[in-house]
Order: sequence, then structure tokens, then C-alpha cells
Amino acid sequence: MRQEFRKWMARFAPAVTYAQDVRTHYVPGTTDSSKCHTSACVNEVSGVPAVGGPTDWILARHLKNTINCQMAAKGFTKMNSRNAEIQIAINQERQIKRLRLTPLGRRLRFILGDCFRFLILIALGGLVLCSPARAQAQPAEQPREELRVPKAASASGDVAKAQQQGGIVVGRVIDPMGKGVPGADVVLMRDKSVLDQVQSDDNGRFTFVHVSPGSLQLRIVAEGFSTEEIPGTMVPGENYVFPEVCLSLATQVTEIRVSPPLDEIAQEQFKDEEKQRVFGIVPNFYVSYTDDAAPLTPKRKFQLALKAMTDPVGISAVSTIAAVNQASDRFSGYGQGADGYAKRYGASYANFASGLFIGGAVLPSILKQDPRYFYKGTGTKRSRFLYAVSRVFICKSDNQRWQPNYSSVFGDLAAGGLSNLYIPERDHHGARLTFENASIAMSTTAVLDVLQEFVLRKITSKSE
Repeated sequence: MRQEFRKWMARFAPAVTYAQDVRTHYVPGTTDSSKCHTSACVNEVSGVPAVGGPTDWILARHLKNTINCQMAAKGFTKMNSRNAEIQIAINQERQIKRLRLTPLGRRLRFILGDCFRFLILIALGGLVLCSPARAQAQPAEQPREELRVPKAASASGDVAKAQQQGGIVVGRVIDPMGKGVPGADVVLMRDKSVLDQVQSDDNGRFTFVHVSPGSLQLRIVAEGFSTEEIPGTMVPGENYVFPEVCLSLATQVTEIRVSPPLDEIAQEQFKDEEKQRVFGIVPNFYVSYTDDAAPLTPKRKFQLALKAMTDPVGISAVSTIAAVNQASDRFSGYGQGADGYAKRYGASYANFASGLFIGGAVLPSILKQDPRYFYKGTGTKRSRFLYAVSRVFICKSDNQRWQPNYSSVFGDLAAGGLSNLYIPERDHHGARLTFENASIAMSTTAVLDVLQEFVLRKITSKSE
């Protein structure tokens, strides 16, 4: 029985050989046998003639099971042996079989491969053994050099070097919300002298290096925040960390003055001056109790002069002066009676109007001077008296500067010169009359200014 088994096994040997030599990774649909990953018993295509009888069938089945077990152990997948792809793969394998190495060739290949791997292991071992030797050979002389310096001297040198280099000072600058303040100027001082200066980073942190021990003072300046100064003390051999510095918002005082336009201010002041009257009766238009009053425009200068010339109280005063002149028989060429009084009244009013119009409107508009009296109200009585008397010759210009009062002086002289036109011929005195009338007008103005400074301010009220 054993001989028959060997006999039938020899017949099926080609099929066993072909099945075991089929390559792996085979892709169905191709003819590349090197990629096949299936296995099956292929005795049908091995070229072995079929043998009849139950013994052939039993032996063939036994061989198939043996081959399938071996292929399954190697990871192959069982397929139908009649598959055309398997047959193609086996046919290609038959052609490749001729190119296989002999057993001797395979042994030589294995021997050469083992020798090559052995040489590689020897080379790697040599590199590993040489590396520690080199590492230990280099520092061989260092311990001898270190032994030359005594341990105590080395320690003292390290301490001196550390003290010379100093320590590190760090800290952080934050705002009231707890966020870092970037770009803050941080100044490190000692005894009011600056040691170093840095700027805080994006997180508000700052660092000083090589800081010698001792008392420290930190000053932080940042835009929009108040300046902060913090003291500290750095101990020798240690670094110092300043506590977080919280900057408070800087207090800014903004003064806003809201005032109407200058023209509106001048208009309101002009209306107030037109209402000024002594005891609420006598006009007191040409005085300003505001030191920085707005200048009068030419239009307002003429309006003020016209209002003063047409005021009933002013007209009544002129009639009183005419009556006094007639009673004293001044300007006797006018005669007496109603006709003489009328002429004296006309002459007195002409003097009053011409002086007021020329000295209070025409010349001030041309020379840009202010015809008003500006109340002082402060200082000694002597200084105030001298101030009031000097206003006859000194006035304020429209640009708020003091200058000679050309308007008042030349206005009085012009009015005195005009009086020669309507004074009786027997009373003509030429230049004498001109200066006489001008002197009277200036003296009257000086007396009124003194009264303005000391008396009239108290009894002047604003009324329509």
C-alpha cells in the first residue's frame, strides 16, 4: 500500500509543484502570475494523465486537501481550479520554471547574503565601540586643569562675578481693567539717578538686567494715565519682582467758554449804555463800566452822538446855559429879550452839538478811537483822580490799546473855531475865542470824568 501511495504521489508531483510556486498579489483579469494570491490543486492542467479507479480518486482527493491546507497556512485563498485565470497563471509558471536556480545556486545566494549581512553587523559594531572611546579621550586633560584652582578660590570668584553682573528686575504695568499697558516708559532709578529705561511689551511686562542690589525706585509714564512711582529693595544674590502696577486714568480739566459773537456782545453793551442815566433822568451814555468792552463800530458812534444831541435833558441843559449867558449879558451883540435869548440858545446848542458830533463821532470813526470813558474803580483815590483827569488827553483805541485822545482835543478845537461863524462881530476874538471855547470844553470833560470815577457810578441806573 505504501508503494502505491508513492507511485500515485509521483504522478501528482508536478501538480503539487506548480500550485506551490504560483506568485502572490495576483489581480484577477490580468495575466501577470506574479500578483496572484489564490491557490488550488491543478492536476487537471499539469499534463498528468488521468488514472481510473477508486484508488486514483482517493489519492487525488487526499493530495488536494494536503495542498489546500498548506496554501491556507501561507495565507492563500482557495479558488475553483477550473478558473481560466488560474490556468493562465499556471501556464506562465511553467515557462518561468526553466529560469529557476538550481539548489546549488540557491545555496550560494543564501551564503552570499549571510556574509553580506555579517559584514554590515561588524561595521556597525565597530562604530558603536569607537564612539565612547572618542568621547572619553577628549576631556581627559580637563580634570587636571580644574584641580589647579582651589575650590575656595573658585567659589569666591563666582560670587564676585555674580555680584558684578547683578540681578534681574521684572514687573508688569496694567490699566484699571487689569489689561497690560503696552509702550509705557518704565524708568528704574536709585537715589533720584536713572539706572536704566525700557518700554513695556504688548502684555505690559518689562525687564531690567544686570541690576546691582540696593534700594530701587520705579517710575512709569504712559499716555492717558497718571505717572506712578513705586519703591523697592533688591537683595544681593536674588532677583526682584515688582508687584503689578495699576495705572489710574489721568485727570484732564477742559475749560470750555461759550460766548456769543463779538458783534452780538457789542450790540448788547451798546443797548445797556443807551439806558444809563443819573438818577434815572440825566443821560450818561459815554461811559463804560466794563473794562474789556467791545469797541464801537462807526455806525454806533454816530447813533450814540445823535441820541445824546436829541435827548430832552441835553436840550434843557443847553437852554439853561443860554439863560445864564443872557443874564450875564455875554455876547452882548445878541441883545436882550426873546430874540437875544434865541440867538444865545442857538449858539450854545451849536457849540454843544458840534463838539459832540465832531469829537464823539466823526474823528473817532476816522482815527478808530473810542469816545467813551472807561471806569477804573480800583486803586488809591489819587491814582483814580489822575486817571480820570488824564482821560481828556488819553483814550482807548478800537484795538483796546491806550493812545493820545486826538478825537476829543481836535474836536473841541474844531467846535471852538466854528463858533466864530455865529458869534456877533463885536465879540469876535479869533484864535482867542477858539482856544477859550476849547479850554472850557476840555475842563468840563475833566470834571465830568472825575464825577464818573467817584460819584456818578453809584447813582447811575439803567432805564428807558
